[in-house]
Amino acid sequence: MSAKEPWTARVLTVFPEMFPGSLGLSLAGKALERGLWALDVLDIRDFARDKHRSVDDTPFGGGAGMVLRPDVVDAALAAAVASDGEAPVIYLSPRGRLLDQALVRELAAGPGAVLLCGRYEGVDQRVLKAREVAEVSIGDYVLSGGEPAAQVLIDAVVRLLPGVMGNEASPGEESFERGLLEHPHYTRPADWQGRAVPEPLLSGHHENIRRWRLEQAKEITRQRRPDLWARYRREQDDG
Repeated sequence: MSAKEPWTARVLTVFPEMFPGSLGLSLAGKALERGLWALDVLDIRDFARDKHRSVDDTPFGGGAGMVLRPDVVDAALAAAVASDGEAPVIYLSPRGRLLDQALVRELAAGPGAVLLCGRYEGVDQRVLKAREVAEVSIGDYVLSGGEPAAQVLIDAVVRLLPGVMGNEASPGEESFERGLLEHPHYTRPADWQGRAVPEPLLSGHHENIRRWRLEQAKEITRQRRPDLWARYRREQDDG
């Protein structure tokens, strides 16, 4: 990828009208307008082989719902990969690897991603294997389709791209960047309904503020996410 080519999300979907959606607003939307990243949406129905633009069929073995056909999905993936063969191909699926900040950083460092959005009962397994498609999940729940999950993934990546966030120092203090949840935030007024802003934040002493925020992040992580806390402790011990 040359320096002039932006990070590009190529989305394969049967509902192209769902994009850019929320990605056209706020930080992601402004960055899209400025050309800091690019969005290419492919309608899977354009790769159907009949006049009815059929993309799905009944599942072998019976069962409710429909399955996206491997021949149609393969043709769509071929078109997307032809545009950028270096970008990873990802199928948004609850069976996949959980999307975390480490994966987000990995994707942000690359040329982009090809994102396959499933619908109905999912995608024929053969095309996923044939194309060596990675599966990524945004959580342990089921959506009506992969489009909202794709938007979550893209939003998480885009905000890490150079020039997107105004304060380049802020991402390093956010939840998960240090393996901890983020510390609490406060603003004016300093006293609200008898609740005062913690004294260290009013001190103007940068080191005291840093230590307070770190301790708060540790305590919140320990209480709310024991799994993250255990991993953080292991990494600290290993380091």
